[in-house]
Amino acid sequence: MPNCNHTNISSATFLLAGIPGLGAENSWISIPFCILYLTAILGNGLILFVIKTQKNLHQPMFLFLSMLSVTDLGLSASTMPTVISVFLFNNREIGLDVCLAQLFFIHTFSVMESSVLLAMAFDRFVAIQHPLRYASTLTTSRIGNIWLASIIRASGLHIPTVILLKRLPYSRVQPLSYSYCLHPDVMKVACADTMLNNIYGLVTVLSTLVLDSVLIVLSYILILSTVMSITFWRKRLKALNTCVSHICVTLLFYIPLISLTMISRFMKNALPQSQILGTYLHLFLPPVLNPIVYCIKTKKIRKQIMKIFQNCSTNKF
Repeated sequence: MPNCNHTNISSATFLLAGIPGLGAENSWISIPFCILYLTAILGNGLILFVIKTQKNLHQPMFLFLSMLSVTDLGLSASTMPTVISVFLFNNREIGLDVCLAQLFFIHTFSVMESSVLLAMAFDRFVAIQHPLRYASTLTTSRIGNIWLASIIRASGLHIPTVILLKRLPYSRVQPLSYSYCLHPDVMKVACADTMLNNIYGLVTVLSTLVLDSVLIVLSYILILSTVMSITFWRKRLKALNTCVSHICVTLLFYIPLISLTMISRFMKNALPQSQILGTYLHLFLPPVLNPIVYCIKTKKIRKQIMKIFQNCSTNKF
């Protein structure tokens, strides 16, 4: 239970945490975090630049990929200020309003990423099952509407989360478990009944991350049934190969999230480090590895990036 003496809403301050047992190594730990952030920014920025400048990449698959890169950049930008502050400058204090703003953006971009992954699964389904109607089904305007709907859904669901947390009283100083603010972590240090927050949080997760993951699985069941109906095995492999990148980034997003849920719900005696590691993997792996996966597996992206580097090296000499 949190220390609830002298509760105060407006002047509450939270203390962010590093990695348990490694407080003396914070300055060294900041180095890999800085490398991860730099990799995520450069990788996703490069993907966006290539798609924007190459007209032949203005296709549904690559437009969805650009959305994924935007959400990855948003997710990195949401966590970066406090992570760098804690590990590099050992500044652990964060005010209530700033903390609520950070958790809003972290959870919003996380749900947006889930929405984009679902949209990309639908893109692969249409491309494989209805290839002749692919361009007419996924028009630029429809893709824009999907992007707008994902933004409205993610932000609309998390505005009440912030409001519900804001109404709760907190002790003047409360320690958190991570180097950034998350909804369950802030909720558990409140000095009041949080049943309504718990219920709303569960409804939000079920209607976004859980629903999206189920629909993605259903999409791939339909894709597999379509692929298995193809007579020639080479065409089957070619069709499945177009899904490999999306399957990889989907697993990168959902496996750490599922692992974290399993640990927090069913492994009460698990070490705190395991839950912290799961959270870091969920928030840091996708922005860093998603661009790498698509650069390796997507020939058009890889080719354009190679051209950029070749032009840069030519201009140098």
